[in-house]
Amino acid sequence: MANKSYSLAHTKWMCKYHIVFTPKYRRKAIYAQYRKDLQEYIKTLCKYKGVEIIEGHMMIDHVHLLVTIPPRISVSSFMGYLKGKSALMMFDKHANLKYKYGNRHFWSEGYYVSTVGLNEETIKKYIREQDKKDITMDKLSVKEYEDPFKK
Repeated sequence: MANKSYSLAHTKWMCKYHIVFTPKYRRKAIYAQYRKDLQEYIKTLCKYKGVEIIEGHMMIDHVHLLVTIPPRISVSSFMGYLKGKSALMMFDKHANLKYKYGNRHFWSEGYYVSTVGLNEETIKKYIREQDKKDITMDKLSVKEYEDPFKK
């Protein structure tokens, strides 16, 4: 998969990007409750634009995607489309969100993006195992914190 290239009329290309974006105020409650819907919306919107999701993972408060975006689409226009349309889809299906959180803004401004060269396997592994790492770290830090002012 690392050397798979695509082609358009006069172009051979392999444009892979690691993208991370977050919901507004990193709302964890929204993610836990509406995770499946968000996954479907993102898959559907990527298919509409011809973007292939190589690897993806929804964390509690952010999304990791490893995608191939055709060179005819800029990363910024794709992210504007993805975040805008998915927010509208969320508010259409879950009407209570617009009253609870107001102003129909679901995602925070901006995103992180980096290009992926031939180290795709490393990034795929990172995305897959990040959840495991977080769980392991939580298990290691089970120390009960005491109130210093209680004594």
